[in-house]
Amino acid sequence: MTHKPAVAKTIALTVATMIAFAANSLLCRMALGADAIDAASFTTLRLASGALTLWLILSATRKDRTRARSDWIAAAMLFLYAIAFSFAYLSLTAGTGALILFGAVQLTMLTVGLRGGEHFAPLSWAGFVLAVVGLVYLVSPGLTAPAPVGTALMAVAGIAWGVYSLRGRGVANPLIATAGNFARTLPFTLAASVLFISNVHANWSGALLAVASGAVASGVGYAIWYAALRGLTATRAATVQLSVPVIAAFGGVALLSERITLRLLISSIAILGGIALVLMQRGARAARAP
Repeated sequence: MTHKPAVAKTIALTVATMIAFAANSLLCRMALGADAIDAASFTTLRLASGALTLWLILSATRKDRTRARSDWIAAAMLFLYAIAFSFAYLSLTAGTGALILFGAVQLTMLTVGLRGGEHFAPLSWAGFVLAVVGLVYLVSPGLTAPAPVGTALMAVAGIAWGVYSLRGRGVANPLIATAGNFARTLPFTLAASVLFISNVHANWSGALLAVASGAVASGVGYAIWYAALRGLTATRAATVQLSVPVIAAFGGVALLSERITLRLLISSIAILGGIALVLMQRGARAARAP
């Protein structure tokens, strides 16, 4: 009888996390689209509030007081993701930005896997190629193409997050490691704020949206995600994240009056469908392994 409550808890935690992750795109676009804050300040407030929230969560719940090893490369990748993410949303819609980000993250991780000797079945190759074609189609020139600078920045954010995720594999306590990496981004964020000081501006709305992105969508979001992962296989964990760009796109329609274009719809089917094929093949191969 204890199995069903555990499954229900995992589902609830997973749904909450996917909404939180999609909320990052919506909160950032709300703040920057309205020019309520500059991108560098949004990044600083997001990472600082995320670091504080994670520290408070660990202080309240952690019994093991051991510290995670320092990983300044991971912190640099986390900062690069966050700063590129913020500047990209100066020109991208929430749904388009989330799709480019997600596609770049997954393709980065799959490419590293291939270079490391991972074997792809023919159906996995078909999925990989379909995802690449979908991403190329999304950003190809045309009347409904996303802004090229924003596209490039979001692709950089995705690659950086992919590298960050790869460095986190095998970490004994990912929540402690994440809290440490958030804290280590602060010198980078302060440097960025100084670099862009001529453009620094914020009102209360922009500042609150940045703090909500850092404290709730990032800090609390990651804490919930690591709790959900206890009940998910690696393949299921990767697969459920396919929902994030979809949630962001429909959230953009409902909250920001954004439009879902035919290009975005076709690209979403190709990118998310292609990656789903690869993940399903991985899951089937893992299930057959002795």
